[in-house]
Amino acid sequence: MSIPATQVKELRERTGAGMMECKKALVETGGDMEAAVDAMRKSGLAKADKRAGRVAAEGAVVVRQSADNQFAAILEINCETDFVSGGDDFRGFVDAVADAVLAGKPDSMDALMALSAGNQSVEEARRDLVARIGENVQLRRFELIESAGVLASYLHGIRIGVVVSAEGGDIDLARDIAMHVAALSPQCVSEGDVPAETLAREREILAAQAQTEGKPEEIVEKMVAGRMRKFLAEITLAGQPFVKDPDLTVGKLLKQNNATVARFVRFEVGEGIDKAEGNFADEVMAQVKGA
Repeated sequence: MSIPATQVKELRERTGAGMMECKKALVETGGDMEAAVDAMRKSGLAKADKRAGRVAAEGAVVVRQSADNQFAAILEINCETDFVSGGDDFRGFVDAVADAVLAGKPDSMDALMALSAGNQSVEEARRDLVARIGENVQLRRFELIESAGVLASYLHGIRIGVVVSAEGGDIDLARDIAMHVAALSPQCVSEGDVPAETLAREREILAAQAQTEGKPEEIVEKMVAGRMRKFLAEITLAGQPFVKDPDLTVGKLLKQNNATVARFVRFEVGEGIDKAEGNFADEVMAQVKGA
């Protein structure tokens, strides 16, 4: 029986189970969504059912590098509270997954979830952790970085992680660049890496701003050109002032050391996730009144 991908996705969101398990349950129930949910709950596969929809915006970023320094894995794994993110159960799970990713080198999230983490799959270990700690846990993203040059990483606690792949220079320089990326969060390596649509949108905004100042067209063009240079310096790694020496741009630092940055990856816990704002005192009072 053919099961639409949309149904598999819906069942996965409702139960927190793996893709293949959801597809199998739907096939066995003839595509009946509610019957599939019930069957998975009965078999214990939907342990995380009530928690799967809760926002998980805390957690940890972890980095693993191979012994030969040719590969690095960086992951973000989320939970609901910072209390859990600092606990031994969560940290043990994070470490096990990071080791599995570096060893298995999966090419997708589904492949990652199927990797072995001890005597069970990553997905099974995730569901067991959810049942044990009572919070939603999600593997949000990961990247594998391969480098024939210099590979370095930097972790700022458990909230920010960076991996830098460089050509030329040495490991100390690459680590300094990784620290800089963690601190100033550039969007890309150099001006040539900035998407054309980003440049066009920014130029249009800057032109509109300049025109409201009532300047002649030729002056507007010069203003836009100057502001575009400033914009590019702010968002590119090469254009930013080096965090350890603001009188020197990262681009000049790299040139002095005959080095270039091939790529970098920066993860920060919870970035881009909409977190519900709440007042803890109000929540407590509401519970008291309800009781």
